[in-house]
Amino acid sequence: MEQDGGKKKKVFSLNRRRFLYLSGISGLALISNKPETLIASPIKEEKMTYQAKDYSRLLGMEGFSDILLKNHFTLYQGYVTNTNKWIDALNQFLKEGKTGTPEFAELKRRLGWEFNGMRLHEYYFENLGGKSGIQKGGKLFQKLGESFGSYEAWEKDFRATGSIRGIGWAVLYQDILSGKFVNFWINEHDVGHPAGGMPILIMDVFEHAFMIDYGLKRADYIEAFFRNINWKEVENRLLLHKG
Repeated sequence: MEQDGGKKKKVFSLNRRRFLYLSGISGLALISNKPETLIASPIKEEKMTYQAKDYSRLLGMEGFSDILLKNHFTLYQGYVTNTNKWIDALNQFLKEGKTGTPEFAELKRRLGWEFNGMRLHEYYFENLGGKSGIQKGGKLFQKLGESFGSYEAWEKDFRATGSIRGIGWAVLYQDILSGKFVNFWINEHDVGHPAGGMPILIMDVFEHAFMIDYGLKRADYIEAFFRNINWKEVENRLLLHKG
């Protein structure tokens, strides 16, 4: 009994940290149930520095040419670089007492766009590379059915969300308060994210994600995306405290 209680206490502690971080756009800072995958903690350093991750494991993935993926990796690396530059510049403005300047205001506004461009791409690449469908007896399959009536209804809605005219992201969110799931269309990186939403599945539908391989045939890209979802990683993103 004592061991079981210790395990519950550990889970509660992890989820309490999730609530502290998951507020609006800052909620994009944590996404995994595994503590070792948390990214860029500023605890040990004055500067919060982000490192670009290596996603070369995705090369050779069915339905995605290497040239498309390599271009996409390069674009992602640019977001990491700019996030670090913006943070360093903002810290310097703060040290010099220049927070009332137009330059500070503009960089502060821009930081959300660069940071989310970095983080959303990380989530996107990490939920790719799977070789099997969703586990029909698993918790995610069950939860999607509870929110949408069935897994099939959720998938139809998610595909339709990703097919909306324009560029952006299709994101499956879990509401941290109710535990329910909602598909959202995110037009720009920093606009439209639901407050208190945990990103569960990310699909990039900016043109750079598919046009080299598919031209204007976005539906074909979405089909390839679904064939390559890493459902194990997606299920790892579920909120533990919702049971």
